[in-house]
Amino acid sequence: MAGTTPQHTDVAGVDRGVGLTALLVAAARSIETHRHDSLAQDAYAEHFVRAAPACADWPVRIEQVPDGDDNPLWGRFARYFGLRTRVLDDFLLRSVGTSPRQVVLLGAGLDTRAFRLDLPSDCVVFEIDRPGVLAFKQRVLTDLSVAPKAKRVPVPVDLREGWVSALTTAGFDPAAPSVWLAEGLLFYLPGPAETFLIDTVDKLASGGSALAFEAKLEKDLQAYRDSAIYTATREQIGIDLLHLFDKGPRPDSAGDLTAMGWSTEMRTPFDFTRRHRRGPLPEPNDALEGNRWVFAHKPAP
Repeated sequence: MAGTTPQHTDVAGVDRGVGLTALLVAAARSIETHRHDSLAQDAYAEHFVRAAPACADWPVRIEQVPDGDDNPLWGRFARYFGLRTRVLDDFLLRSVGTSPRQVVLLGAGLDTRAFRLDLPSDCVVFEIDRPGVLAFKQRVLTDLSVAPKAKRVPVPVDLREGWVSALTTAGFDPAAPSVWLAEGLLFYLPGPAETFLIDTVDKLASGGSALAFEAKLEKDLQAYRDSAIYTATREQIGIDLLHLFDKGPRPDSAGDLTAMGWSTEMRTPFDFTRRHRRGPLPEPNDALEGNRWVFAHKPAP
């Protein structure tokens, strides 16, 4: 990598609301990257954090946190994001290792998988997100003079708008197998929007495709308002996640996919903590208690 990230990069799209959470996850990926027992590597993450004034004082290494891993936000919650990154990295690499050569990142945010992962050279990664988010990401990456390892196609469109036509216009082929990731996305959407998105993925995904997404099963999100993670996030960086999450009832997207003929597997993050022997474990009044990671495959014809 060459160059340094400018401190006054235009940050429209990531300077408030849900866009700011993309920077939170980037900071968590940077902290994970620099751990001695790192689960995932993202050399670009800290440059996003340093390019946005809103998070100029956020840590990018655990050593910069006075209470280290005892800090609920930069310790436990950041480790959760690091674990999630690793699990979805593994899922993506396994999936493209079979036949799919199209990857669709729904709500891509500051995802750098097209740059970080050893994807097949004929793989195409479509990144769907709001124009401001993708423009901010592109400016930072351009300044770093880095090139993706696979073909990367930004699709600047809001998922609440006509993203299907934007995706197909960008070159996505519904007749070919594909891999879809919705990482940290669905619980920000109203329930009907989530259902529409899942139905649309089913229509666009041919046999042999795969999908992974994150869900929350809590009946009442406010029950965890005073949890250590949500409290620390509000107090330390001013992000009220429960204000950003949609408050309406959630659909059973895993069940819907099963009814459509997909094979689905639902796991807790703690399952992977135990597998990798690092990451968060359950605790009282745990905001992660209802989180689930869903892995779905559409049978080949």
